[in-house]
Amino acid sequence: MSLPKQVRLVEVGPRDGLQNEQQPISVADKVRLVDDLSAAGLSYIEVGSFVSPKWVPQMAGSAEVFAQIQRKAGVTYAALTPNMKGLEAAIEAGVKEVAVFGAASEAFSQKNINCSIAESLARFAPLMEAAREQDIRVRGYVSCVLGCPYEGEVAPAKVAEVARELYAMGCYEVSLGDTIGTGTPGKTRTLFDMVAREVPRERLAGHFHDTYGQALANIYASLLEGIAVFDSSVAGLGGCPYAKGASGNVASEDVLYMFNGLDIATGIDLDNDRRRPAHQPAAGAGQRFAGRPRQAGRLAAPILLNPIRRAAIYRTTRHRQNNK
Repeated sequence: MSLPKQVRLVEVGPRDGLQNEQQPISVADKVRLVDDLSAAGLSYIEVGSFVSPKWVPQMAGSAEVFAQIQRKAGVTYAALTPNMKGLEAAIEAGVKEVAVFGAASEAFSQKNINCSIAESLARFAPLMEAAREQDIRVRGYVSCVLGCPYEGEVAPAKVAEVARELYAMGCYEVSLGDTIGTGTPGKTRTLFDMVAREVPRERLAGHFHDTYGQALANIYASLLEGIAVFDSSVAGLGGCPYAKGASGNVASEDVLYMFNGLDIATGIDLDNDRRRPAHQPAAGAGQRFAGRPRQAGRLAAPILLNPIRRAAIYRTTRHRQNNK
């Protein structure tokens, strides 16, 4: 299968990226991160999550973040809503697109949301109906598609089953997440081949963590399977509170660099800083939230200008400072 000519990136840094950070993050900093990402040209940004701060403290204040960000025309600002209460809060905040999540692993489902896979999917039924009534689009996530921290290997057929259920209940797109980053290119191709028998390829997306440095290779493998939507997180922010040892999401700047090299259009211009002159030093998107060392970036060029590219410089510099 030939590579797609264009892909769409879903920036999950402000939500999936920040949820595992240990240091407190202010609403003002979250707003700045989202606005920087908008300025960098991202067309889809997952801003936050309407979930109990008792379970995910960093997502506290999501309503305030939505109220304060500078919304740009043509940009989707989405939120994760795991239940009806979360959806109601999102609607009150003026959110027009939300996401729900299930797992392909029974053990992970129990650890994450204290119910079985079947029970979690059943809970989404009233949420999906309410979203339709409010003309709110819903995106679906499936966790642990290439491995589980509790069960180990996960059968592609099980992933296909969960993805099929999410798609059937009304999710316009289903993102398959390698939550612990154990996937490899061959297994990634097998997975998408299996799931595509239940959900059209154009309705599937890839979400890869970089625990073993396989994320970019897995994205390339997904491209070969006809997948053209990918989740990523600026500066490689991320991890999962319920998956010990899982590293961050694949870094948005690295994904963009690879797509540019493959002549695949993303709609994002890495060399165009829309926020400030190139000579003016500034913290990039992701910098203020990097209190712990990041993986070494593959981008070391001195010409990284816009918020996405400045994040790559910071990530590389921070790693070197912490390894002196």
